[in-house]
Amino acid sequence: MALPIPLPIEPMLARAVPEVPRGRPGELSYEPKWDGYRCIVARDGAAVELWSRSRKRLTDYFPEVVTACRTSLPAQVVLDAELVVRSGEPGAQRLDWEALSMRIHPSAKRVAELAAQTPAELVCFDLLAIADLDLMPLPQRERRDALVALLGDLPESAPIHVTRATDDADEAVAWFESFEGAGLDGVIAKATDAPYSPGQRTMYKVKHARTAEAVVIGYGWSKSASAAANSVGSIHLGLYDDGELIPVGGIGAWPDAVRTQLAAVLEPLVLTGAEAATAPRPNELTRTGIREFVPVRPELVVEVAFDQLEGKRFRHAVQFVRWRPDREASSCTLDQVERAPAYDLDAVLRP
Repeated sequence: MALPIPLPIEPMLARAVPEVPRGRPGELSYEPKWDGYRCIVARDGAAVELWSRSRKRLTDYFPEVVTACRTSLPAQVVLDAELVVRSGEPGAQRLDWEALSMRIHPSAKRVAELAAQTPAELVCFDLLAIADLDLMPLPQRERRDALVALLGDLPESAPIHVTRATDDADEAVAWFESFEGAGLDGVIAKATDAPYSPGQRTMYKVKHARTAEAVVIGYGWSKSASAAANSVGSIHLGLYDDGELIPVGGIGAWPDAVRTQLAAVLEPLVLTGAEAATAPRPNELTRTGIREFVPVRPELVVEVAFDQLEGKRFRHAVQFVRWRPDREASSCTLDQVERAPAYDLDAVLRP
């Protein structure tokens, strides 16, 4: 593609914060946080490409989006956007993460069927390049104005949208409280004078639950009397800390029907021999004796809900939220995990 920025490009990222940040008037711009697949979109004439946050090519999975881009976008453009799928009756629709996650399918026939059954749409929130102009060095407010000027007049029927934005923190708080009912998961805040910084956590995100993405590093067999033979009891998780994959906790609560399914999914990833011996593993000793642990290749990414991160581990067992096939294991770093604000224990014991 003959575009003025190198592609594929890593999108600008956000750091989790506990509440909607407030700045001086005009210092911050707020947007809803969409619950979909982050997507860099590029068009150069008839050529259209879609890349994930981890720079994986998504183009072949969303043919209807490619067609919409050829119809509605300028001949040469690069956008930062979110791929989303909606479900429900008109007047009662919401984002549908499960339907979106099913769109990543190896069969071309199934891809075509899903494109018709659960069509995806683009929600655009940044303009990185247009024609031969690299807009990334410009401040966010100017990129936003250019984005609105470029796409703000698209017909409502078009599956390409410009996200809402406001510089009013109180309005952003209201969005945070009300938009959750439509499947959105929080608010994004951006510094209005900041350039576009690929791969840098220069934005802020406020989410409704404390969650993190972690890598599956192994599992233990179930010892429950009600569970079927060869069923998984717990999944152990890891996060990267300065390049090293370290154990951080696990998920123990699974329906019995899911435990046997997990065994089938994880079995092809099981490590043996020298790889197993050097794989990261949780502490061997527990209150009930030696921990049973089957190490696996660190490829599967899972989103979990947790209460607190204590040191470099989740304080309690975490809860499964969803699988994240759109995330690379290497992106699951310790520094992306939201930590609870520090509080003096003495103040708890003797307020």
